[in-house]
Amino acid sequence: MENLKKKTFFTIFIIISLFAVFFATFFNVQTYHREHTGILNNLTRMRNLTMQRHEPLNKELKPMDAEELHNRKVMDYEVYTFILNDDNDIIDKISHSDNAISEEIITKAKNIIANNKASKIKIGCLYWNKYAYNYEEGNSLTIVNITNTRNMLLTNLLISLLLVGIGELVIYIISKKITEWITKPVVMSFNREKEFVANASHELKTPLAVMMASIDCLDINKKNEKWINNLKSEADRMSNLITRLLDLSKTEYLKKENFSKNDISMIIEKRALTFESLAYEKKITIENNIAQNVNFFCHKESIDELVAILIDNAISHGKENSKIKVNLGVSKNEIKLEIINEGDSIPESEYEKIFERFYRSDKSHNRKSGRYGLGLAIAKNIVNAHDGNIRAYSKDGYTTFEVKFKKNEH
Repeated sequence: MENLKKKTFFTIFIIISLFAVFFATFFNVQTYHREHTGILNNLTRMRNLTMQRHEPLNKELKPMDAEELHNRKVMDYEVYTFILNDDNDIIDKISHSDNAISEEIITKAKNIIANNKASKIKIGCLYWNKYAYNYEEGNSLTIVNITNTRNMLLTNLLISLLLVGIGELVIYIISKKITEWITKPVVMSFNREKEFVANASHELKTPLAVMMASIDCLDINKKNEKWINNLKSEADRMSNLITRLLDLSKTEYLKKENFSKNDISMIIEKRALTFESLAYEKKITIENNIAQNVNFFCHKESIDELVAILIDNAISHGKENSKIKVNLGVSKNEIKLEIINEGDSIPESEYEKIFERFYRSDKSHNRKSGRYGLGLAIAKNIVNAHDGNIRAYSKDGYTTFEVKFKKNEH
């Protein structure tokens, strides 16, 4: 259920966030494109005006053209035109705005002329550059001061990032609310199902106990022995199933207030010892590699059951004359438990499915051994209740069940 909530939340959060980022990006790209086009148009327009010449050998502008060029004003940008002779010397300087031509602009113009061997237009990145220019060798140089444009674009970008940041917080809250609204019917249904399983198991336990006691009181003879044994066998199976259902129900309602500080090394070591006789019957050896004195804030009985389920599972699916490794390691922030056995491999497609309730990959094997596909579901509930992670995988004939807990000692 928690996984469903997380997936729903992240799906909603990512979709809404992508829309927010898209609109912010679209706004900034459109603004950038508009400013870039405006600068390019001004550079091109001024170049076209300066291409008008009086005579091929006399590069002075016509009087009318010169007056028109001097009077041409640009409202949105600081635009400067430098008229050049054949030697690329500046013979006239024109400001197309109310700003006077500063020494900085003149120096910039000289540097452009000195560093360019051919005609070119250069605008560059509007977020970084201070000037854009159109250099026509032996004719003119038009410079646009884009400082104000750069500052405006950077301001828009920063405001967009700030709004997206604030928007992410709002989107997070909205996503949580939408997730709760969407998953509420599923949560209610899931909780009703859990309550039903728990209540039904409790209700079935008493009449089943009466039935088993009544069966034990029956007189067995050659005629009814077969039927009475069948009744006992199925009653035992039902009793085991009800017990597992009750265990499953308990692990779904584990509360942190029932947790305490425990030596998890000792819990694992003791539980592993209880399975040595069962492993011996199948000619399996249990090898312990357990770090000592590892304290963990947990529900002691549940951790004990978790280890029992995993070792029992390893023995059940392990092959004869093999070894089961029980490893417990600890790092600065993590406690890792591994149960490794050699035997039946888990198909990769079932790595997640085996932790589902009543899932059995080999139904015939599990029925003969009295298994119902609840053990690993109980194990996962226990791990989730302790904010840990459990996974299973097979490689080179070995199957590993890996459990990770965040280290805590409270």
